[in-house]
Amino acid sequence: MAQFFKAKPNKTKQLSAKLSLTVSQLDHLGAGIAQHNGKVVFVPGALPGETVTAQLTEQKKKYAKAKLIKVDQPTVSRVNAQCPHYHQCGGCDLQHMSIEAQREHKQSALTNLISKLATKVDESILTEAVTGNEWHYRRRARLATLFDKKSKTLQLGFRAANSSDIVQIKQCDVLAKSLSVLITPFTELLNQLQAKTTLGHLELTEAENGLFAVLRITKQLKQGDQHLLVSFARSHNINLLVQDNDSAIHSLHSTTDASEHTDIKLPQYSLADGQVDCRFSPGNFVQVNADINERMVAQAIEWLEPQENERILDLFCGVGNFSLPLATQAADVIGVEGVPEMVAQAKQNALDNNLTNLSFFHADLSADLSEAKWLGRIDKLLLDPARAGAFESLQWLSKMKPKKVVYVSCNPASLARDSQVLIEQGYKLKQLTMLDMFPQTHHIEAMALFETK
Repeated sequence: MAQFFKAKPNKTKQLSAKLSLTVSQLDHLGAGIAQHNGKVVFVPGALPGETVTAQLTEQKKKYAKAKLIKVDQPTVSRVNAQCPHYHQCGGCDLQHMSIEAQREHKQSALTNLISKLATKVDESILTEAVTGNEWHYRRRARLATLFDKKSKTLQLGFRAANSSDIVQIKQCDVLAKSLSVLITPFTELLNQLQAKTTLGHLELTEAENGLFAVLRITKQLKQGDQHLLVSFARSHNINLLVQDNDSAIHSLHSTTDASEHTDIKLPQYSLADGQVDCRFSPGNFVQVNADINERMVAQAIEWLEPQENERILDLFCGVGNFSLPLATQAADVIGVEGVPEMVAQAKQNALDNNLTNLSFFHADLSADLSEAKWLGRIDKLLLDPARAGAFESLQWLSKMKPKKVVYVSCNPASLARDSQVLIEQGYKLKQLTMLDMFPQTHHIEAMALFETK
């Protein structure tokens, strides 16, 4: 008896096929969503309302991914990317979308995720999005280096999308103008150094007290290279430092660790209408958008309404971005951070600003906190975690019992998940806002206020 076997589908042929797709919406990562044979297809670069030609690149059981080949029918929100490096650089991914459409999408993505995973978001709790400049807003950037053996030149730029390759750039349209104009001169300078084959990344920062550059080195610089760097720094009015393999920061005239070398100037910015200065070291996390950050901090304080004699806890406090301004409101403020170096800087910032009602502690906020001496009854809580969120920390809410919780998030997915934890413990979402911290990218910053019912 003959047996008949169903032929296995040719995956190579499936993936090479070009499809005509109609895009219905964007996911929260900025990729277009279409349907094909009953399956969701994600198409980065495609916009809602467009008909596109795309090629499948990945097939899964419930979804597929595709590469945009051509936009057949563009939407009115499609614009020409301003940056000449946009289609190679992995830094921005929404420059092809008008800024108005970007913000509308981010607001919608935020509310949809919260509604789907936590609680229905009523329009009455949405506050106006916090927006600012769409270009040249970044006060800080880390540029990667790669020595090309064929051309014997050092490339300076950003990583390509989904790749470890470096896109050599001449400008960056989201970087502060004062820093963008330094990229080409720095490329020329670094290629003059004897150490160009061993250099690491270059970090550029625009601070209120000047321009800063930190060059990662893997070997001690020779005197000739040091002279070139010092001369460049003077002619461009830059505070230029080097960082060794142990992450220690040095001036070009000293091999002393930054913590022991008091004449090393650190970048700083002011908050609370100039009442406090916040200093940070290379490697410390700070929000890259100075304008939005300042307004975000002000809104958080407005929502928390700190009162005299209240005890306020700031988890994931960094170098004191929220803690320092909160302490000016006469409350007893406690900041907790998981990175020891940032805790040390936060303590120094409190001293420099003469804030005696502010204390900082180091703790792994994903670990068991039952023995933490700072953990106890508090009046109000502020959370500003990394992308992973604050799920573990929120397990201790019953011990803290804050009346108000302000949650600052750079990942709406983890915010939505953690919102459910807060709601289950008796809190109600009272206000929600989108902060456009990262224009031209899919990244969404948000802030939510929860209060006890």
